[in-house]
Amino acid sequence: MSDSMSIAIVDDEEDMRKSISQWLSLSGYNTETFASAEEALARLSPDFRGIVISDIKMPGMDGMAFLRRVMNMDPALPVILITGHGDVPMAVEAMRIGAYDFVEKPFDPDRLADLARRAIHTRRLAMDNRALRRELSDGTVLLRKLVGSSPVMERLREDILDLAQADNHVLIDGETGTGKSLVAHALHACGPRQGRKFLSISCAAYPEEELSARLFGPPPEGAGLSLVEEVRGGTLCLEDVEALSPALQARLVSLMNDQALTGDSPPVRLVGICNIADSETRCEDQLRSDFYYRISALHLTLPPLRQRGEDILILFKRFAETFADEYGCEAPEISAREAAHLLQAPWPGNVRQLINLAERAVLQSRRGGGSITSLLMSENAELPTTMVSEGKPLREYVEAFERMLIDNTMRRHRGSISAVMEELRIPRRTLNEKMAKYGLSRADYL
Repeated sequence: MSDSMSIAIVDDEEDMRKSISQWLSLSGYNTETFASAEEALARLSPDFRGIVISDIKMPGMDGMAFLRRVMNMDPALPVILITGHGDVPMAVEAMRIGAYDFVEKPFDPDRLADLARRAIHTRRLAMDNRALRRELSDGTVLLRKLVGSSPVMERLREDILDLAQADNHVLIDGETGTGKSLVAHALHACGPRQGRKFLSISCAAYPEEELSARLFGPPPEGAGLSLVEEVRGGTLCLEDVEALSPALQARLVSLMNDQALTGDSPPVRLVGICNIADSETRCEDQLRSDFYYRISALHLTLPPLRQRGEDILILFKRFAETFADEYGCEAPEISAREAAHLLQAPWPGNVRQLINLAERAVLQSRRGGGSITSLLMSENAELPTTMVSEGKPLREYVEAFERMLIDNTMRRHRGSISAVMEELRIPRRTLNEKMAKYGLSRADYL
C-alpha cells in the first residue's frame, strides 16, 4: 500500500509513538519513530520518501518550531500535527505556515490512517514531479532514453550533442512516434541552456488569435508573461510547427531577426517539431521560406523504427519486461519466427506502436494464448506483403535473433556460462566468440 513510502512519527511519549506506529503498520505503512524533533531532523531531507506525523507539545524543540524547520528544508514534505484540545488555534496557525493537516486528541485512528494515505499520495506526486523535472534537465539521462545501438541511433546521439552545443534554432522532423519531443528536451538539456527554462506549446492546439497571445502577449488569462518573455535565456519548443499561420511565422521571423542583432547566442532558442503524417509532404512545403530557412538552421530527421534493425528486439524486450513487472507476470518469450516478423514489420507508428504491441503481448501471454505475430497481423492486414519492404538480408535477422537469444539466456542464468552452454547446446569457444561478436559481457549478468 505504501509503495516504499515511510511515515516518520515524532512524539516524546513512548506509549503514544508505539500506538501510532502499531496502528499505521497494521494499516500497511512503513513507520519510523523518533523521541524528539532534533532526532527526526537528523533523518529527514528533501529526498525523504514519506511524510511526518508530529505532536505539538514536546520538550526542547516543539512541534511548531519543528514544522518551520521542515518547511524551510522542503515545503512539499507533508506534516500532520497532533494537538491537544487547547492547541487548536495553534494548529490553525500551523496550517498557515504549511502543515498538511492536524488531528485533535483523542483522535480516531481511522481518521489518522486516512490522512496519512492522502498525505502519502500528495508526497508521491510531488516527488514524481521533482524527479521528472530533474530528469528533463539532465542531458545524460535523456540520451540514455534514446535506446539502441544501431548506426542510425549512434549517429543521432552524436548529432544531438553537436547541435546542442551549436545553440542555434533547430527543426526536428520524422515520422509519428519516433521521439521528437524527447529529442527536443535532450537538445536543451545537453547544451549551454541547461538549467534554464524549457517551454513547449502545440501550435495546432489553439486558434490563431489565442496562440498569438500566448506566444507574444498579452496572455489570454490577463496575467503573467508571454511565452517568449518567460522563456528568455531558455528554449521554446514549437510542436506542430507546420500549423503556424503565415502571420505568426512572420512575427517569429522578426523575433529571430531581432535576436540575431544582439549577439552570437539568441535570447530564445526556437526548436520546431514538424508532425506531418503524410510521407509525400515535406515540412518545407508547409512553411514560409524565410521562416523555414531560419528555424532549420540546424536540422534533425529522426530515423523510423523499421530502419533500426536489432534495436527493435532490444526495445520490445525492455517494454515487455516493464509491462510484465506492472502486471505481475512473466514477459513472453520470443520465437525465431516472431523475432523475424518484428524486424520485418513496417512500423508506421514507430516506437509508440511498439510500446502498445509489447503491452498487448504481455496481457495476451498472461492469459496463456496467442502469438506476437498474430498481434502484428491484427494491426496490419497487409503485413505479409509489407514485411520485406526494407529488403534487409536474412543474415541481419538471424544475427539479431541470435544476439537476443544469448542475452536472454545469460540473464536467466545470471551469467552462468555452463548453464547457457547446456541450454543452447553450443561449446564454450563458440559461445565466447558469439558474445564477443555481439558485444556481450558475462560481467553484465552477474
